[in-house]
Amino acid sequence: MTEFPLSGFEPGSPADLASLPTLTSAQSTLAAEIAGLSALQGALAPSEALGAAFAEAVACIACGRGHVVVSGIGKSGHIGRKIQATLASTGTPAFFVHPAEAAHGDLGMIDTNDVILLISQSGETSELAALLEHAARHALPVIGMTASTGSTLAKASTIVLPLPRAPEACPMGLAPTTSTIMQLALGDALAIALLERRGFTANDFGAFHPGGKLGALLRPVAKLMHTGDSLPLGTPDMTLSSVIIEMTRKAFGCIGILDEGGILIGLISDGDLRPALDRDLTTTCAREIMNHAPITTRGDMLAQEVIHLMTARRKAINSLFVLDDEGRPAGIIHLHDLLRTGIA
Repeated sequence: MTEFPLSGFEPGSPADLASLPTLTSAQSTLAAEIAGLSALQGALAPSEALGAAFAEAVACIACGRGHVVVSGIGKSGHIGRKIQATLASTGTPAFFVHPAEAAHGDLGMIDTNDVILLISQSGETSELAALLEHAARHALPVIGMTASTGSTLAKASTIVLPLPRAPEACPMGLAPTTSTIMQLALGDALAIALLERRGFTANDFGAFHPGGKLGALLRPVAKLMHTGDSLPLGTPDMTLSSVIIEMTRKAFGCIGILDEGGILIGLISDGDLRPALDRDLTTTCAREIMNHAPITTRGDMLAQEVIHLMTARRKAINSLFVLDDEGRPAGIIHLHDLLRTGIA
């Protein structure tokens, strides 16, 4: 095993890391890539070639009836896979075709309604030839993302997204760094522009991301709430002794007070009940101590919105009634229900 001398540096020691050449290198890399992104942002102005082509590409994809077929080789291929994944997760059907596999049968995956997005910094990637020939044969629109407007890819593309020239962060100018960051950023911009054009919502996003913390955040509260006999409910004339029994049985720390039509007109929480315990519990009624304007939510409200509603106050709300369109309790959600989903 090779040992690397650390010249007096010991893990955990209070060494002056800011003086290490490594950090200077890292800052230079980021500076070069930031400069590239700045150039890209400027090139997206309406008066610039990229700006006009970008708007045309968004319209082409949005009006299409098929998928966006993304392809590229090497580093551009890795970026292409991420762009494809972002498109698909934000409402634009897309899949990635490896250019080498395309020539060995994967061209059959491409439909006559699809749009092809090809990525190549030089625009002279020979592996893309089969895809370009297939697109020409079937009159499929090709969007070419390249830094060379005179390249083979640019000449064969229906729409060219010309990336501005910017120095690579690599000191030798060889390793794709700045260029791939720009490709990735332009792909993100394309996906978000399409998302906004389609009116893609947080609920739609949640439907495509049902797993993990993100899925929990985007889950409608209707899928997490307690319903039916679990709800702690009472009437305005209910005595405090009965209120205490119902609150204890249901264990949500509150009780919803309904009118004769089943509409929620008030709420009694633990905090409302404690100051009233010195009253006669058998004669004092719920209407006398209830909160007449309780905070509530709707079933279509997302979990991330509900947890903010419950915790953004000076005193957090532990339980929240979920009402239907007419104001009747459809369910109740406890703060612990949200936390158990992995939101926080």
